[in-house]
Amino acid sequence: MIARANGNHVSITGLGWHVPERVLTNDELAGIVDTSDEWIRDRTGIRQRRIAAPEEAMSDLSLAASRRALEDAGVRGEDIDLVIVATVTPDMMFPATAALVAEQIGATRAAAYDLSAGCTGFMYAIAQAYGMVAGGLVQRALVVGGDILSRILNWSDRSTLVLFGDGAGAVVLERVDEGGFLGFELGADGAGGRELLLPSSGSRKFEDSVPPYLTMNGREVFKFATRVMVSSAEAVLEECGRTVEDVDVYVPHQANVRIIDHAARKLGFPDEKVVVNVDRYGNTSSGSIPLALADAAGDGRLQPGKLVLMTGMGAGLTWGSALIEWTHETNGATA
Repeated sequence: MIARANGNHVSITGLGWHVPERVLTNDELAGIVDTSDEWIRDRTGIRQRRIAAPEEAMSDLSLAASRRALEDAGVRGEDIDLVIVATVTPDMMFPATAALVAEQIGATRAAAYDLSAGCTGFMYAIAQAYGMVAGGLVQRALVVGGDILSRILNWSDRSTLVLFGDGAGAVVLERVDEGGFLGFELGADGAGGRELLLPSSGSRKFEDSVPPYLTMNGREVFKFATRVMVSSAEAVLEECGRTVEDVDVYVPHQANVRIIDHAARKLGFPDEKVVVNVDRYGNTSSGSIPLALADAAGDGRLQPGKLVLMTGMGAGLTWGSALIEWTHETNGATA
């Protein structure tokens, strides 16, 4: 699916984030599995990640990020008409984490639901929210992207344990006079679903010997990621009549620094245009891109008029890109 914005100006008007206090370093992981700081850094670029406390759930991370986003937008919870939480680690299958968050922020008249698209969840969610706001169905939407992946990892599996962390980001979307989202490109390839999955987590019965932990074919996912991170970005730029040279800030999914470097090099982005925080947070799935946006806001890169390209990929296998002319004077808070 690829589409240019329909002429209605919808933009991000508030940005918030939250990560757990617990920092887990590579050296600490080396005491759990057969690995080392050097091994992890060389292959992923990650040096540490955040891990949620036992009593923390997805709604807790979402609520903290949402409150920051609402404050940044200068609106109240009751002003929100739609809440979407993009996550693969909800508090529970139902009620939706989004409904819990909506209640806690006072969005008592809002529609609320969760969205599952793996690490691409935030991209899918902002596209849906854009459509609802642009179509006049809602005035303001709150989109949260985040995960507590530490709960679904096999802590004896080095190949996945070193990659992931916990965190969440949130944005408020509403109509603006000019600028805002220019276009989206979204896609999915179910044939590749077996390469990145959480078995025994739904109605599909697996053999008893298959544990309910995140399972990934790293080689195939890497090949997929390096391909779609480039093709999706190119597609949305072409659809919107823009080029790489027009882009001021490139915000890729923070899965692995090798994937980020490959995509940036193939697309032709210089280092100063690329937002990278995977070294501090690891792969936070749906939280990855909004946390990176918070970093870009904190270092002053997200200024009104700047052209921002976001691209994600993840389980499904899914992918998605969005191009936005930034309109918001951010508060400078860094994730």
